Amino acid sequence: MLDTVEEALASLRAHGPDTLDDALYAAASALASAPAGWEALSRAVVRTASATVRGCWERGWQPADVIRIARRELGPVEVRFAVAAVAAEARRYASDTLGARWTAQLHDLQARVWWDDDEAFLEGFAQRERLSRFETVACALGALRLAALLPRTGAVGPLPGAAYARPGAPVEPRVLGRIRGLLAKAESTDFPEEAEALSAKAQELMARHSMDEALLAAHADGAAADGPGACRIGVEGPYESAKALLLDAVAGANHCQAVWSADHCFSTVVGFDADLELVELMYTSLLVQATTAMNRAADAHHAGGRSRRTRDFRESFLIAYASRIGERLAAAVRDATAEAVAQEARPEVLPVLAARDLAVGETAERLFPQTTSHRLRGRDADGWARGAEAADAAELGER
Repeated sequence: MLDTVEEALASLRAHGPDTLDDALYAAASALASAPAGWEALSRAVVRTASATVRGCWERGWQPADVIRIARRELGPVEVRFAVAAVAAEARRYASDTLGARWTAQLHDLQARVWWDDDEAFLEGFAQRERLSRFETVACALGALRLAALLPRTGAVGPLPGAAYARPGAPVEPRVLGRIRGLLAKAESTDFPEEAEALSAKAQELMARHSMDEALLAAHADGAAADGPGACRIGVEGPYESAKALLLDAVAGANHCQAVWSADHCFSTVVGFDADLELVELMYTSLLVQATTAMNRAADAHHAGGRSRRTRDFRESFLIAYASRIGERLAAAVRDATAEAVAQEARPEVLPVLAARDLAVGETAERLFPQTTSHRLRGRDADGWARGAEAADAAELGER
């Protein structure tokens, strides 16, 4: 039965949009009524799903990446099947061979094995989703076809099951807790000035922590010092170009580089491990703040009778916000660095940070030897002005 399922999936990979529906109907009909029976088919589907997901991982995709593409291309039921397929493969590995980011992704996706036996998987999935046998098989084939067609992309970190070396010194819980707390307050306040003051304080703590980590690594011996790594952060529509610009601004201010893969719905951020986690924290928070400010401004824009240009307004708002916030974050980092050098007598931090910036640039060049850059331009002057105002309102006050 396994060979039959694999052959059906292989045949579907050859079909384009014009012929896929008919081919999927024929393949699902044949499998759903196969003489081997429903339980044998279920076992074969789970094995095929596990192998297909493993193929995605070997081509550089991570769990969150696969599901992000599934959400863009498929319906909710197929997405839930894809999550189950990820869980089927992930169960094969001990938790300490996955790594912190993989473990976090699986947790966020709620990718867990909810079925008792692989022979009962299809029946259980059909009952959960209220599908017929034909619909269940069609769902499985559609989701697995998409996963099987994902192209090779640059690998980020070790594969599951590989010996996993924990990164150097993680962010101290106390520092991370303070940063999270400041950003949570910034997201919840209705006052832009307060939001930016809180975000600025968080950025100051991030900059100081980055300097501390850099100096610790510089004094470590060669075997103990970690080089730059990379992580992926989802960048999804709408207005994905503006969101990628915001992530680039946050990464640049924190000694990292971001490379956006538009077709894959993510950016790869290259940097030292302590900085990578902080970049993700700051980007996530600023995106919430920017979206809130954008929606308020867009409501006023719409109320003014200019609804036909609302999309241009929103996109221009986010582009201006990202550009201006990038300047603010960079200024906060410069101030924190200057204070460390002048007031805390730590001049050695400058060459250390410069060396780390160079290492990040070299790593990004190695991972992405062919990149292109382009300039984003807002098409709505009012949206641009309001976005810049929102970012300026997020300007820091006295601390």
